[in-house]
Amino acid sequence: MDVVKQKQASDNSVKRIAIAFIILLALLLVYLVKQSVNQVTLNKKDLVIAQVNQGDLRVSVDGYGKLVSHKQELITALTRATVKEIVLKPGAVVTQGSLIVKLENPELVYQLSSAQQQLNSLQANSRQLALNQQREVISENARIAEYAAMLEAASLKREAEEKLFKQGIVSGLKFRESQLNEKQLKTRISLAKQSLSHLQKVHQEALLIEKERINQQLNTVKNAQDRLNALDVIAKFDGILQRLPVNLGQSINPGQEIALIGSTSDLIAEIQVPQSQANAIQIGQEVEVNTRQSIVLGKVSRIDPIVRDNAVMIDVTFTQTLDSHMRPEQNVDAEIITDVLTNVAYIERPANIQAKNQQAMYRLDQDQNKATRVDIIFGQKTSRYVAITHGAAPGESFILTDLTNYQTPEIALN
Repeated sequence: MDVVKQKQASDNSVKRIAIAFIILLALLLVYLVKQSVNQVTLNKKDLVIAQVNQGDLRVSVDGYGKLVSHKQELITALTRATVKEIVLKPGAVVTQGSLIVKLENPELVYQLSSAQQQLNSLQANSRQLALNQQREVISENARIAEYAAMLEAASLKREAEEKLFKQGIVSGLKFRESQLNEKQLKTRISLAKQSLSHLQKVHQEALLIEKERINQQLNTVKNAQDRLNALDVIAKFDGILQRLPVNLGQSINPGQEIALIGSTSDLIAEIQVPQSQANAIQIGQEVEVNTRQSIVLGKVSRIDPIVRDNAVMIDVTFTQTLDSHMRPEQNVDAEIITDVLTNVAYIERPANIQAKNQQAMYRLDQDQNKATRVDIIFGQKTSRYVAITHGAAPGESFILTDLTNYQTPEIALN
């Protein structure tokens, strides 16, 4: 019986060892599988790697837009007309006085002729009125002169009778008649002079009324002449013909656009910026405008208070001489400098990075054969860079390529 018990114990011991070995083997397999799953190897040639820098960082807002003429002239039709001739086409350089389009309206010629005839008639009436008034004034002056002569004779008679009256030769009644006659003549002269003065005032008022009629008719003639002259559409200043929305033979209505002229030397940039970043923009901030051929400096001169399509329009006035290649309607990009961060750590902006937020990135070791996942706290960002407030030091290298699909703590590099 003792031999049999020893054999059974030995079998149980073998079983336990076998089970332990199987469990150990299973754990080893699980570890190896887990290691193979978590282990990621990437080629450095396929990755974008950047180094953390220390220094001043400009905070900016990016926008896009076009160049426009700061000085523009919209030419519209003053009256109904027909396009007779198109002299210049859009894009043509114009100077002051350049003929752009010829219009035609025969009715304007008739209106001008009729207005001129009415003006001539009024001017003739005015001359006739002046002659009549002159004749009336002469007549009144003659009457006053006649009274004056009669007064002089009456005065001489009264003086002579006064001496005779004192001598008793002339009766008192006759002397008083002479005095009364002299007094009446003085009154007549006074009334005649008042009448002449009143007549002259009436004449002056009549001439003013006639002159006003003539001035009104002169304005009518001038307006008719201006409408006739406006049939020749000309440029008022040097620039470029930006728009010409008319065709040969087309009928034009009053107020309809004929041409748009813009200056070529006095340009501004109209830039659209995202509404979410517009609050950081202020009047006077510096702007770098990229014309695809050069960078031109300017400053913010106006901010549109209205939001359109989730964007805000700003005007940029240039602070340096413009290049000769810059033209109205030219597409440009702009970078508005909203702030300058002094002595900060920053790195080229990775994809899908949000400002003032925490995000994981892979940091390379010194040998650059392994990258470790670390949490980085970012600050403000620019169009190209983003500031780092915590988690990275100047000189350290990070992978900028988007690796959000990888959650492993380490990545091997080859």
